[in-house]
Amino acid sequence: MNRPKTRRKALLRRIVVRVALGLVLLVLIPVVTAGSALRAAYAGAPAEDAVTRGRDAVWLGHAWVDGRRGPADLARLKRRIGDTGIRDLYVHAGPLEHDGTLPASAYRNVRWLLDSVHRELPGVRVQAWLGNKLVTAPGGAGLWLGSPAARAAVVESARQVMRAGFEGVHLDVEPVPSDDADFLTLLDALRPAVRSSGGLLSVAAQQIDPLPSMHSAARLMGSKKWWTQSYFGKVARRTDQIAVMSYDTALPWENLYGGYVARQTALALQVTPAETDLLMGLPFYHTDTWGHQSRAETAAAALRGARLGLSREDRRRQRFGVALYVDFAATESDWRAYRGGWGVRG
Repeated sequence: MNRPKTRRKALLRRIVVRVALGLVLLVLIPVVTAGSALRAAYAGAPAEDAVTRGRDAVWLGHAWVDGRRGPADLARLKRRIGDTGIRDLYVHAGPLEHDGTLPASAYRNVRWLLDSVHRELPGVRVQAWLGNKLVTAPGGAGLWLGSPAARAAVVESARQVMRAGFEGVHLDVEPVPSDDADFLTLLDALRPAVRSSGGLLSVAAQQIDPLPSMHSAARLMGSKKWWTQSYFGKVARRTDQIAVMSYDTALPWENLYGGYVARQTALALQVTPAETDLLMGLPFYHTDTWGHQSRAETAAAALRGARLGLSREDRRRQRFGVALYVDFAATESDWRAYRGGWGVRG
């Protein structure tokens, strides 16, 4: 008497299992496909001439301008970068206040740094690294770029650090959502202000959509991690130098991460104007979070990925380099990876 009921239950279980398997495959197939693509992107050998062009940079912490660093620290920095391709120092001189202003006390020791770098590292430029967390409405705990007054204050802060002797402004405000018009408006005002003071404008850029419309899907989950390739190009056209923050990818293995950087490099090269310096960020830090696995996101993998992307997309390009993030978290193995993998002398 219970056979029809038993058969119905068995049929229902089979349907549930098949649906579950289908859902698993819907998730796994794109993941496996993407993983295979990243491994393939990391395969092969970079071109022999895909090496430093003398346009590299390193992010330096706030201790360099607030009095905590001294001559011994500068001597150590000179030993590390004096015979490399590093041309720019992004020195943290902020953060900007929430209204876009910048207290001069934040970089009170800058004169010592500028004089020391010019004496010990001739040809190396010192840029003011300015930033703040962005908010989407006025009154929040951060900088709102929708305010014309705040944007004007950021421009004045840039003029202020240029008057103090900095040779450029490196802007790092996050997170900027893809297609944000207020950020472009800020850059349109900021670049001529910095240039008129004899400096260059550099921007820390978010990663480019690794898959079509990835930024839209991420935004639904509350993330503003990626930009469209088109928006990246709009930002690049408004700057003298653009540095991709090509880390914090959550990828679990080194070959996947290196392939990801290779792909990011190619995408960025496709839309960065020939007259703009494109720099790919290397992770010189080792904290482990859900978004950053230090065993996977290594400086060596990022560097090899950048070389592969350059080799395949535009190997003759001279306005290309790498940017090292960040000095105070770097290890000797990071510096060796940079020197050994990027054709650095010494």
